[in-house]
Amino acid sequence: MGKRNSKHHSQQTSAVSLITLADKTSPISEQYRTIRTNIQFASADKKIQTIVVTSSGPAEGKSTISANLAVVFASSGQRVLLVDADMRKPTVHKTFGLSNDTGLSLVLSTNQSVLENTRTVGIENLSILPSGPKPPNPSELLGSVRMNQVIEEARHLYDVVIFDMPPVVAVTDAQIMASKADGTLLVVRENVTRKDTLTNAKNLLEMVQARVLGVVYNGTQNMKDQGYYYYYGN
Repeated sequence: MGKRNSKHHSQQTSAVSLITLADKTSPISEQYRTIRTNIQFASADKKIQTIVVTSSGPAEGKSTISANLAVVFASSGQRVLLVDADMRKPTVHKTFGLSNDTGLSLVLSTNQSVLENTRTVGIENLSILPSGPKPPNPSELLGSVRMNQVIEEARHLYDVVIFDMPPVVAVTDAQIMASKADGTLLVVRENVTRKDTLTNAKNLLEMVQARVLGVVYNGTQNMKDQGYYYYYGN
């Protein structure tokens, strides 16, 4: 199941606006590589292997950043799994031209393995685990013992696992996963993110003792296309 239609998906991916694929030499792609490097050197004693990407609110670009970050990690030769853990409003399958008929929700609610539900998209070293059919209880599934087992399975199969999460202020999903992951990236967007909402997001992550690796600042006005991405470590 995990390897089906890879050629078809590769063709669809080429049409998607992923700057790290479309223009590897652009300043924006270089910024993604800088984020990758900062994450790799964020800890001297423990490898950052599982990463949550979230935002304080909607429309801040966290899914775009998750996808591009997965691509640059894969391009460095590491085995990468991008997990769409936003089971409420999933977008990763759309970005990579995949169906969403199987994925994380099925893995969490059945005995199916991670490997059975992953897809290839024609990008070397990159696998995708879509969100799967929308469940009635996303938070409960993410907080379950089964989710812990899924994380451990992914750790054994991949060098880097990136979880695209809903905004942390909206629902508890990102809080739950941030408490389980090695590190969390918080995305903010110019002229979209409110200061009070960002403060609330920071407090919610601290409440579960999440390790916030830094903030990705998204969308300066002087860029022509997708905006410029910056990374600020702790």
